Amino acid sequence: MIIGDEELGIRELLESDKFFLIKWLNDPLILQYYEGRDNPHDTEMINQIFYQKDDTVTCCIIEFEQKAIGYIQFYPLDSQEKKEYGYDDLDDIYGTDQFIGEIDYGDKGIGTRLMNLIIDHLMYKKHSEKIVLDPQAWNQRAIACYEKCGFQKVKYLPKHEYHEGELRDCWLMEYSK
Repeated sequence: MIIGDEELGIRELLESDKFFLIKWLNDPLILQYYEGRDNPHDTEMINQIFYQKDDTVTCCIIEFEQKAIGYIQFYPLDSQEKKEYGYDDLDDIYGTDQFIGEIDYGDKGIGTRLMNLIIDHLMYKKHSEKIVLDPQAWNQRAIACYEKCGFQKVKYLPKHEYHEGELRDCWLMEYSK
């Protein structure tokens, strides 16, 4: 376990977790928010996207009461991402991406708890100067969760992410001490 409390935990991705990723990333309700409903994932895609990442990306499963319920990854921003986001002068900035894959676990405050766990881990164990994420601008539910945890919108990113056949606007959001 990388980090957790009595009920909620984040652990590194295992080979046996492919089943969960395939299940979640073929569910239209999940794909609506993560990757797009026009982009269901087969085993080959799962292998390429989640199991062939470079060593700087930490891929994890979210567990609630020891049941796999979602995915989270975190990574130090590379120099190109820092430049794009306007962080050229900072060293330790982490990005994160996440989703709850089990629909029954939504609207229970787990997303807020998850973000607080990852903030604690990245800010105080990895000594990050800032944490950033870039939700699509229409995803008010995710944005509200992130704001509740202390993230702030800092830059509007027009046509930033390809999703369901079009480039979508996103918000760069940051958390800093």
